[in-house]
Amino acid sequence: MEQKLPLPPFNEVTAKQKVQLAEDAWNTQDPEKICLAYSVDTEWRNRTEFIHGREQVKVFLKRKWEKELNYKLKKELWGFRENRMAVLFEYEYQNSEGQWFRAYGNENWEFDKNGLMIKRYASINDLAIDERDRKFH
Repeated sequence: MEQKLPLPPFNEVTAKQKVQLAEDAWNTQDPEKICLAYSVDTEWRNRTEFIHGREQVKVFLKRKWEKELNYKLKKELWGFRENRMAVLFEYEYQNSEGQWFRAYGNENWEFDKNGLMIKRYASINDLAIDERDRKFH
């Protein structure tokens, strides 16, 4: 049986660890690796897009990083209870024309008993920024 440590129910230490592991994984920009943190039947809402299942997650992430170049992400635990978490994030990326953006948002996560994410709901806003205003290098 697949497991992704740490497992719920979460405490403050394990919740922060889960968030850091997610940040580290997403910063690899490796859809094959990242999608393994999600259940095979995971449900996502990412902006206005609805994604169902690990294979669709993989396709989504590949498409994402074809458009979002020089991506760098930072996540922060906002709150948690049992098998759920609220996470704040911001990331920076550059489009193919060279324009930099900072994306801000929050995610609600739910995990199964094996530590795989079964639900991810993300609300995200993008802001065009000058390169000199970047936070993450």
